[in-house]
Amino acid sequence: MALISEWQAALARFHFERPWWLLAVPLLLALTAWLARRSASGGGWATLVDAPLLDALRLPEPQTASRASPWPWLALAWTLAVLALAGPTWQREPAAANSIPDGWVLVLDLSPSMLAPDAAPNRVSRARYAIEDVLRAAQGARIGLVVFSAEPYTVTPLTDDVATVRGLTGPLSPDLMPSSGNKLGPALAMAQQLLERSTTQGGHVVVLTDGYADPDQASAAAESLRERSTTVDVLAIGGAGSTASGGSSPSASPALPLPADGNAAAAGLATAEPVDRALLQQLARAGGGRVFELTEIPALLTQLQTKVPRSATALSDVEAERWRDAGVWLLPPLLLLVAGLARRGWW
Repeated sequence: MALISEWQAALARFHFERPWWLLAVPLLLALTAWLARRSASGGGWATLVDAPLLDALRLPEPQTASRASPWPWLALAWTLAVLALAGPTWQREPAAANSIPDGWVLVLDLSPSMLAPDAAPNRVSRARYAIEDVLRAAQGARIGLVVFSAEPYTVTPLTDDVATVRGLTGPLSPDLMPSSGNKLGPALAMAQQLLERSTTQGGHVVVLTDGYADPDQASAAAESLRERSTTVDVLAIGGAGSTASGGSSPSASPALPLPADGNAAAAGLATAEPVDRALLQQLARAGGGRVFELTEIPALLTQLQTKVPRSATALSDVEAERWRDAGVWLLPPLLLLVAGLARRGWW
């Protein structure tokens, strides 16, 4: 009785994973019947050659036992092939459950103001140190890097090769940019493109900047990222002399003399302009994130890491299953049939 119950349960679960392949069975059977009829009529020569002449042209049949017709076996082979492709199944098997890695895009400001020395040794160096901290914390996440001044540039797309990102970050400096400027909006749009090209759902964008010149466009790009469940956080790169109101405190770095050629970027700017925290707060609110100071990098890393462990933990206790495709068991008889049909004298 137990065996009968198991058979009944298996029949109740029996189905095809790709049932649309079954539509090919009647077509192939009709093709087999047409080929058999055509072969019996002399392969179509009967319509072109008179019957007496056709009989004279045919080779004499060997005096052997009558041959079996290959057409039923061909029909059976095609039917087995279609059934195997349709994926018959009635059992389940365990399957690995993998989480989609989180995506972090770092957007680095390389405008001339990032050479200001109020955050020793200068702002861009402190930003690179912060990126190094983020790379060390990227366990199970993919990292992308975008830099911007007047125009944005992709340094690396989303990748789990942290060593490559680290190697490309070291030489980054405003001196490498072809033109000076400070437009963040296009850089955020590029970050969104990097996330959309991957399978990452949601993600994080971290903007490392001391300010930007297109607040309306940047806020619109941050809101677009938030709509796709991507958080935009801002790491304010500036010295202790920067205040929330945008004014400079008495401890702000003094003005630096310009070099003889008047290149302000090469000297790290003539003055260390204070960081406008209100402007950065506006960007963070638009992107659903918050503004972090250089002293708050551990808090930023904690916020970034909360998404990766949570997604991995959510799938660690799930026993995923999938239907076991039993079509593979039809391949041995199918191969034997094909080998038999290929022998000499059957056609």
